[in-house]
Amino acid sequence: MSNDIVRVDHRGGRWSADRPHVLVVACSDGRLQEETDDFLSAHLGISRYDRLYLPGGAGALSPSGREFTRAYQVRRECQFLVESHQVTDIVLLFHGPAATGPHEASCADYVRKLPWGRAADLRAQQERDAEELVRARLEWAQEARIHIFRCEIDDAGMVGFACLHHERTIATERDVEPSERDAQAARTRGARTRDRFGRPPGS
Repeated sequence: MSNDIVRVDHRGGRWSADRPHVLVVACSDGRLQEETDDFLSAHLGISRYDRLYLPGGAGALSPSGREFTRAYQVRRECQFLVESHQVTDIVLLFHGPAATGPHEASCADYVRKLPWGRAADLRAQQERDAEELVRARLEWAQEARIHIFRCEIDDAGMVGFACLHHERTIATERDVEPSERDAQAARTRGARTRDRFGRPPGS
């Protein structure tokens, strides 16, 4: 085996001790990797972020009425990252077919949780899980803002992201000096939006 070191040219080629303060929780499904990266960068303005990728993505944080031990363990890991990395924003991602999308686009973790379920059943469970995660936020997110989306694939194979819950504008790291970040996290930023159910954030 060669001992040559492969160096990469990123941010000037030098590692930085500066943390992003944004955590993304997403599914391990590699079929959506490029679309997810594009969504985070182009639409949320996130290019640097901590990652918690595991089967089910956001769904791994919720027991979905049956997997309480697993959800408890994942919530503890998420809480650890929030505390140790000083996370101010958490982006939670579900995925699956749109209302008219193919069942093959279903999240395998939700198929495992609901093996008898149709695509509509999986979508409904994800929406219930999203609402439960908002209610139980102090158990895993503490004071961090949470933003929940579902990556959806329609019958033409097009990919979109539906907002399930959103809290103000995400505090990105772009062009922000380290000394300013604590103050930035404390400020109210951006206009309030409505979630996919037509409700204001926090309602």
